[in-house]
Amino acid sequence: MNSVETMSINAIRVLSADAIQKANSGHPGLPLGCASVAYELWANHMNHNPANPNWANRDRFILSGGHGSMLLYSLLHLFGYGNLSIEDIKNFRQLGSLTPGHPEYGHTVGVEATTGPLGAGMGMAVGMAMAEAHLASVFNKEDAKIVDHYTYVLGGDGCMMEGISSEAFSLAGTLGLGKLIVFYDSNKISIEGSTDIAFTENVQKRFEAFGFQTITVEDGNDLVAIAAAINEAKADTKRPSLITVKTEIGYGCPAKQGKASAHGEPLGVDNVTALKENLNWPSMEPFYVPDEVYAHFAELAKSKATAEEEWNKTFADYCAKYPEMKELWDKYHSDVVDKELLENEEFWAYEDKADATRNLSGKQINKLKDILPNLVGGSADLAPSNKTNMSGCGDFSKDNYAGRNLHFGVREIAMAAIGNGLMLYGGLRAYVATFFVFSDYVKPMARLSSIMGLPLTFVLTHDSIGVGEDGPTHEPIEQLAMLRALPNFTVFRPCDATETAAAWYYAVTSKNTPTALVLTRQNLPQIAGSSKDALKGGYVIADSTKEVPDAIIIATGSEVTLAIGAKEELANAGIDVRVVSMPSMDVFEAQPKEYKEAVLPRACRKRVVVEALSDFGWGKYVGIDGEYVTMKGFGASAPAATLFKEFGFTVENVVNTVKNIL
Repeated sequence: MNSVETMSINAIRVLSADAIQKANSGHPGLPLGCASVAYELWANHMNHNPANPNWANRDRFILSGGHGSMLLYSLLHLFGYGNLSIEDIKNFRQLGSLTPGHPEYGHTVGVEATTGPLGAGMGMAVGMAMAEAHLASVFNKEDAKIVDHYTYVLGGDGCMMEGISSEAFSLAGTLGLGKLIVFYDSNKISIEGSTDIAFTENVQKRFEAFGFQTITVEDGNDLVAIAAAINEAKADTKRPSLITVKTEIGYGCPAKQGKASAHGEPLGVDNVTALKENLNWPSMEPFYVPDEVYAHFAELAKSKATAEEEWNKTFADYCAKYPEMKELWDKYHSDVVDKELLENEEFWAYEDKADATRNLSGKQINKLKDILPNLVGGSADLAPSNKTNMSGCGDFSKDNYAGRNLHFGVREIAMAAIGNGLMLYGGLRAYVATFFVFSDYVKPMARLSSIMGLPLTFVLTHDSIGVGEDGPTHEPIEQLAMLRALPNFTVFRPCDATETAAAWYYAVTSKNTPTALVLTRQNLPQIAGSSKDALKGGYVIADSTKEVPDAIIIATGSEVTLAIGAKEELANAGIDVRVVSMPSMDVFEAQPKEYKEAVLPRACRKRVVVEALSDFGWGKYVGIDGEYVTMKGFGASAPAATLFKEFGFTVENVVNTVKNIL
């Protein structure tokens, strides 16, 4: 290691320590321990261009151990990404800064994924590697490799303990993702102390079982060994690789090195000074970086542009030789869906017979597959039940990366993280699917979808006590309220074919918001009053004759038919009721006040909501004069029709509920 390399690595450490100390908050352990690994990778192996962070064929780097964010911010600053200035480094963890406590996608230039929940970055990295493999199979020619790069991910013992990592890497090994390289920061320390208290497994053996190549670097500061490991990982094109790097948490700080206290608290003023002295740093001034270090990183950044320049020439020749592929490339990388989709009669057409909305969704997917060639997706081993298979599109596997049907196995949380990775990569439109009750497994990664503004689509079927005989473990109750509570997350629970088409239209045209489609197992009739007004979230599906109705019944999904039946019965009793279908509260809330007032006039305070799930969240529409026909507890095991009757989802009960509030 020459002197400028030593100084450059230590600059990462010093900037990290100073920023954390100034904020009086943060995690110095990982940046100090992994500085050499990160430097060697970014400086000498990773294809990236700080002048164009969004270059399509760049290598991706995800910091799964997002708490070590100052490692990433130091790299981005020193390499000159997005003019991330020393002032930004000084404002680490401060309101409005470009250096928040954990890396945030779309907020800081160069951050590929929002990370922090341990293991999440591992799953997203698998998604990115899958995206690379798929797009390479679509676009590459023998004389032109347009998509050809690596996905790197760095995490520690905590990431390896989290179950999501095992789920994701089990699939990665099965798929033979040879361009996925995982760095395992093995320092044997977690917050509570030595990992021996809870984590003694042989991680390398586990990864061998997954189908990974495993490599070990004994000294995390040995650049030659790190370089050799990366080259060895790249040489194995058939298997993903795990590089275990044995590091010392808090390296360089005498009082903290190798101790749990280095993980998640500032080193302390005296210890920062001791760190700098121990590293022979030339100044005790906070945030000082020698000019020769900045010059070295600037030279590295300049050299990095060469790879993109060569790729740009290759891509230009490719486009000239294969104009049809250039047209397809542009279609993949455009966020504009077929402009005529809204008026596409075939997309909105349906057969006028009773059908489950999961089946109707499957039909929409198979219409969309021809409109959106970059649509990919699948289920957590439930495609036959979720109806998510795209006919004639092949299965994605290590023998066929061109396949568009993804098989995640029974791995819901990893599936959602992988879906995020597919969307983060660019060029693809992805959906993932499972039973609605298992959205509990999906939710942490759906939350990251929302935070990152990724328009990933979640297909969630078997949506209520209509599941029937499988009983309360499989009958969702509170899950709809959970997803509705997520900021920047749109939930649709459609009642028929038209509303299901509207839900899919909304999902594939969304730019920055994930969408969940909550769908029935049981057949539902097509409703005469349903329309594209479902795109407004809530609308009058069966109106009263009076301008101000006697009462309003608000319903979603399978209960809309029930509400309309109750309206007809009430009319016989001289009670004039309006029925409002509310497939999406989220979209309805975004409508102008005038529209919302027209649908739910304040003059009518007698309102009943009918939904075979929890009533949580409905109060703002029902008010203090309204009433609920909803679930008050868990379901039971019996045929669906029996359960709906048992729990009061009958025309008679809805009618009586309306009468009681009048």
